Amino acid sequence: MEKVTTSISESSTLPADFYFDKEIWEAMKEKVFAKSWQYIGDEKEIFNVAINTYPFNLLDKYIDEPLVLTKQKEEVRCLSNVCTHRGFLLSHHPGKNRKLVCSYHGRRFNLEGKFEFMPEFKEVENFPRPCDHLHQLLLKKWEQFLFTSLDPKMDFSEISEELEKKVGFLNVEEFEFAPEYSKTYNVQSHWALYIDNYLEGFHIPFVHPALNSILDYGSYDTICDKNMVLQVGYAEGGAETFDFPEDHPDYGKNISAYYYWFYPNFMLNFYPWGVQLNIVRPYTENFTKVEFLYYIKDRTIWERMSGEQLGEKTQQEDEWVVEGVQKGLKSRFYTDGRFSTTRETGVHHFHNLLKKDLS
Repeated sequence: MEKVTTSISESSTLPADFYFDKEIWEAMKEKVFAKSWQYIGDEKEIFNVAINTYPFNLLDKYIDEPLVLTKQKEEVRCLSNVCTHRGFLLSHHPGKNRKLVCSYHGRRFNLEGKFEFMPEFKEVENFPRPCDHLHQLLLKKWEQFLFTSLDPKMDFSEISEELEKKVGFLNVEEFEFAPEYSKTYNVQSHWALYIDNYLEGFHIPFVHPALNSILDYGSYDTICDKNMVLQVGYAEGGAETFDFPEDHPDYGKNISAYYYWFYPNFMLNFYPWGVQLNIVRPYTENFTKVEFLYYIKDRTIWERMSGEQLGEKTQQEDEWVVEGVQKGLKSRFYTDGRFSTTRETGVHHFHNLLKKDLS
């Protein structure tokens, strides 16, 4: 990775072997993903029925950390889902529970994760210890979207404040979740290749003709800052644009899309019709799942912009490109590439973040 430098005009891309190296793959679990904010889900959707406990695995099949959300009145917590006695899973299904009780030996915790009771432990000295309570993770929320981290290296306010500045006026919490359009794609590639492709509009005229017809490619803008990249798409011709309030920093501009990426694997794509969430989930060095979640603000605009057809077509085109790169990187004749200093600043920023974390 020594050829990845801070100067884009001198820098090369990540080397081909980065995407196949098993040591790097394992190192990223702790150095990249454990230290980042990971999307859990929509609080309104998770607790939309009479449940107050919701077990899940953080980055299933990769980090695979068992966690559980608990809700008391309006307060939601994120706790370890592993009993502190012998390591059995506590919660197995979403449900309505007054306590968390281990089905193995009966150890009991309240919904705040505090140890309360254990059979046959009266003679045990120096018990309970602090580690006999359930570990509580940081839990953050923007609008209805929940995030947690095993060991965050950045303050969540970097995410929330940026989103409030640009898209807070949209009142995303009022958007309607559209499960009929949401789906998960299986991509036969390394997760970072999917991010590489997302972070540049360079390929749009070549790969996405339908998307290119509604964007002004010449005005396409990429903003890199800390652990974030924002790509701004300007409208071409009579395409739909945001109706900004007068105090908005982009008031008066014909913007049709904000593409937000937050390091390492979470994206929000804002359009005049609503927002699309993309969650990129690593599974193996050559297999990734990408979840697309749609929230619609205005179905009339959604239909005018052909939201479902355009989103599906764009994803299929991206999948074709990314999987082609995965195959091409195995060539003995490819080592690394160079960056366009005007069109690939987002990818360059991403590669430098990875280099910093993995150094």
